[in-house]
Amino acid sequence: MRNDYRFRATGYSWSAYFPLGVKWLLISNTAIFVLCFLFPSRSVFQWFSLSPEMVLKQFAVWQLVTYMFLHGGIGHILFNMLALWMFGMDLERDWGTRRFLKYYFLCGIGAGLCDVLVNAAMGNFNTRTIGSSGGIYGLLLAFGVLYPDRIVLISFLFPIKAKYFVMIIGGIAFLNSVNNAGSGVSNVAHLGGMLFGYLYLRMGFLRLDAGKLIQRYQEWKLQRAKKKFQVYMRKQNKRGPWVN
Repeated sequence: MRNDYRFRATGYSWSAYFPLGVKWLLISNTAIFVLCFLFPSRSVFQWFSLSPEMVLKQFAVWQLVTYMFLHGGIGHILFNMLALWMFGMDLERDWGTRRFLKYYFLCGIGAGLCDVLVNAAMGNFNTRTIGSSGGIYGLLLAFGVLYPDRIVLISFLFPIKAKYFVMIIGGIAFLNSVNNAGSGVSNVAHLGGMLFGYLYLRMGFLRLDAGKLIQRYQEWKLQRAKKKFQVYMRKQNKRGPWVN
């Protein structure tokens, strides 16, 4: 009875620690990593990692999504999944699963576009990019903007406010993109994820969905028909008191 009372009082459950969107992103990324580890295949990375040559010349646009589910090692996926859980939980609780996933994939696809365009401009058509870091950096940006005074721990040791943490990792990504172009880490994708996240949060970039556009169009048609009817009634001198 005592344990049952404590459970009801706190209201915690597995869904509190793993909201639906975060949970399935964790499961899908981990499952794909394990399968690729147990059954390594060059064709998987050839067709599903992000390649500027394939995207621009062969129109392999699916790679802008699939590259987010491939990772290069245990450390790579461990960092990304830990950040997804730590910073994605509060965002999904506040936004809801649909908006959270929309934002995550917007940042990831935007990061992929930046990576493709920058590498193509530099003539690096044969590069390969994998990992969900673009979407993760978008989540970090949103967390710093929406919860600026929330305390986070760098390396689980040093407390710092979220807004300063975002500034630091953004600055590091920018400096690395300039000084360590051949490091094998796509810092351009990191910056691209943060850029698209900022545009979404601050400027309403791609925020209107199809349902809202249809609703606004229907409201506009209703108002237009209402005004036409009022003009007609005035001409007929039969305007009723219910016309508003």
